[in-house]
Amino acid sequence: MRSPQSLRNGDNTPSPLPRIFHSTLSVQKLRRFNSLILVFRVAAFCFSLASSVFMLTNSRGSRSPHWYDFDAFRFVFAANAIVAIYSLFEMGVSVWEISKGTTFFPEILQVWFDFGHDQVFAYLVLSADSAGTALVKTLRDSDTCTANNAFCVQSDISVALGFAGFLFLGLSSLLSGFKVVCFIIYGSRFHL
Repeated sequence: MRSPQSLRNGDNTPSPLPRIFHSTLSVQKLRRFNSLILVFRVAAFCFSLASSVFMLTNSRGSRSPHWYDFDAFRFVFAANAIVAIYSLFEMGVSVWEISKGTTFFPEILQVWFDFGHDQVFAYLVLSADSAGTALVKTLRDSDTCTANNAFCVQSDISVALGFAGFLFLGLSSLLSGFKVVCFIIYGSRFHL
């Protein structure tokens, strides 16, 4: 073990820790992997934002039902809006990581932050869209959809877009889970 005094005096003995060099090919693999995560995050953002907008604009006048009159539809709107905001933040983090080659937060924090939030928000949007699906099915069995079919169609579209957002957030979660496993095994977010 080298003492602080020997470091000041210019002792050039080799370090006991190996130096890690990354080849150009492994850097390209990492950039491609991060680009794939970015594509999934962009898709999750687009679908979640579209779902929120479809639910927010789902009102046809004073005599038709409003989305905010139903708890499940409020849950669909809120969950998809939260996922859209989270995905927007994660898109920025992904662009940072691709362009700078480092993580936005310290590596251990970034790996667990991404994985944990991907999991929580994926389950949040899945439960919201499941509740929305059950409510739309109930409304189809009642007179609401026969009197105002456009309301039910737009609700169906919003819920379907939310499920698509869940799909891409789930794929992002799988890739961030891969980063966690690599970090646990190799000490780095991506095995090079």
